Parts: sequence; C-alpha cells; structure tokens
Amino acid sequence: MAPLLKAVLITSAVALLIVVGAFLFLAADATDRRVNTIIPGPRPAVSDAARRLHERLLVADLHADTLLWARNLLDRSARGHVDVPRLLEGNVALQAFTVVTKTPRNLNLESNDDRSDNVTLLAMAQHWPPATWFSLKERALYQARRLDTAAARSEGRLTVLRSRSDLAAYRQRRRTGRGITAGLLGLEGAHALEGDTGNLDVLFGAGFRMVGLVHFFDNELGGSAHGVGKGGLTAKGRDVVRRLEEQRMLLDLAHASPATIRDALAVATRPVVVSHTGVRGTCDNVRNLDDDALRGVARTGGLVGIGFWQTAVCGTGGRAVARAIGYAVGVAGIDHVALGSDFDGAVAEPFDATGLAEITEALLAEGFTEAQVEQVMGGNVFRLLSEALP
Repeated sequence: MAPLLKAVLITSAVALLIVVGAFLFLAADATDRRVNTIIPGPRPAVSDAARRLHERLLVADLHADTLLWARNLLDRSARGHVDVPRLLEGNVALQAFTVVTKTPRNLNLESNDDRSDNVTLLAMAQHWPPATWFSLKERALYQARRLDTAAARSEGRLTVLRSRSDLAAYRQRRRTGRGITAGLLGLEGAHALEGDTGNLDVLFGAGFRMVGLVHFFDNELGGSAHGVGKGGLTAKGRDVVRRLEEQRMLLDLAHASPATIRDALAVATRPVVVSHTGVRGTCDNVRNLDDDALRGVARTGGLVGIGFWQTAVCGTGGRAVARAIGYAVGVAGIDHVALGSDFDGAVAEPFDATGLAEITEALLAEGFTEAQVEQVMGGNVFRLLSEALP
C-alpha cells in the first residue's frame, strides 16, 4: 500500500473513531438527563422552623448511584441529583455512593435475567478504561477511584469514610465548621465479585463498606425480587454473608427476593441494612418490604432506608416519603429507619439533594418530634456506622 494512501486511511479511521466516540458520549449524557430527572412543578413551602431544624441535623442518605454517570462530583451539575455543591446546600453530612456494575436491558420490576447488560455500552461511551468494558469488578474499582479522586481534589470538602476513626475525625471537623460532607462506598450487587469471594478483600481495600447481594437479576448468591427464579440465599451467598461480617462490611438486602431476605436475616449476626426501599404498608409492590422483613432488619440492629421515588412511596413528594417513614417506624421502631433516596438511580425524584428539608417539614407535619426527626434524617446512620465500621 502506498504510504500516502496508508496515511489517509489511518487518519480517516482515527477521525471516525473520534466522531463515534463523541456521538456515544453525547448519547450517554442525554441518557443521564433523560433518566435522572426531577419531577416538574412547584414544591411545597418549607417553614422557617423546619428549615432551622434541618440546618442543625446530621443528614445522611444511604443510596445514590451518582458514580455511574460522567459528571464531576465537585462541580454543580444541571442534571441528576447529587454533587458536592448540592450536598452542601442540602446540609447532607453523609452520602452513600452505591456502585452499579450491571443492569439488564428492558429493566422492569417483575422479571429480568442476566443475559444482557446496559453498563457495557455506557462504560465505553463515557470513556471508562478498557479494563472496565468487560469486567464487573473493574467497573466497581474504577468508580471507587473516581470517588477517591474527587475527595483528594476537594480541598477538604469531601471525605471518604472507611473506619470508625475516620468517622470520629469527620464528626469532630463538623463540630468546628461547615462546608464539608462525607461519602461511604457501597456496592449494588455482589455479581461484581465475578464468582470469586476472595475479591471481597480487593473491594474492601478499595474502600467498599456496604455490599448488596443482588440487584435486578438473580445471581449465584441469591434471588432478586426482580429476577426469574426469585430463590433464596445460596451456599455461596451464605459464605459471602459470613465473610462480610468478618470484615465488618455492612450487608445490604435492597432488591433481594423475600426468600433471600428471610435466609440472610436467619444467618446474620451483625446489623443488616436495606439501603433503599419502600414499605408494602403504604405502597404494595414486589420492590418493597413487608412487615416481617421490617421487623427482621430491626432485630439485627440494622436500618431500612426509605426511598423517595414513585415505586417506593406511591407519591411524588416529602409527604409520601414521611408517610412511608411513619409506617416503617411503627413496625420496626424509630431506631431502625433512615433515608435511602436512590438519587441518580435512573428514577424521577421529587427534588435533588438540595431539597431534603422538604422531608424534615413533612415529618414534623406527621407528628414526629424534633428528636425523632434527627434520628431518621441521619442520626440512626451515624450511630450504626460508629458501631459497625472496622
């Protein structure tokens, strides 16, 4: 081939790759804007009393999928629900960043298998490292590095919590100044272990401190509420639960089938969380917890994080969230209920991280005392982490 022709072909191929890459990146950006929305319309006013209370709280949220999307955590974004500036404006003291590694195409609540994967194309489109394109473990590690990088560049505004000593030091900083927030790494679906329970050590080293067994499909550890078989905890799943407890990593039963929840609660010896859910008592569907599950989580000393989206609470605002919280408190007790927004989880939310005072207002309207509001809005999470982290 003539050198000139070869050069032209190479240049054309590179140009094509650039164009295709740019198109895919724009498509991923458009997807983010389309799926991580805020429900339009006027929001209820927040009283001065509720706002003053909210500013005194240690607010904590157990679930956000923000790391899946190509945004700079340190910059205020015009899309999605979470970034550091909005966490600070909403007085969020702790945000759990929960890592998604695989979701099925045509995702639905009732029945999904594991034969397809939306995240592969998203990883390519968002220019993730090639190692992440076909490895779920590498996707988890990459998103963990993104959080660490943001914290390192934040000039102290963002701290990643890995231990009780980290938590104690962070709380001391909060007592002497504002303008700071913290993150906790969680994993949404232990299929990211890629069949090797030894990878829990790798994930622990990367900072993960909360691990969900399943997401939207059944895996070798147990059944999903949205899977095909919806079975219970497997022998390998029991081994993972045991190893999580040995490493003082929190077990997250969000998205688990009723059988998996029952089996996991039967073998758990440490507190268990359900990071984001609703309750069937106010919103009856397969996604949400029944009363037995609420009581079972409470018996472990754990927490149920109440979500904000329509399927979780059968409503579109703080009052619906507060009603679900009230029901959960009535069954599980005030010490065992928290927030689990599912921000940036491809759901429409009533507000972003700046709007959490609306829940404070709604809880007061539901008859919660200020002390009870303090527990639900974050106090319970901080208490649990002070006991459960390594």
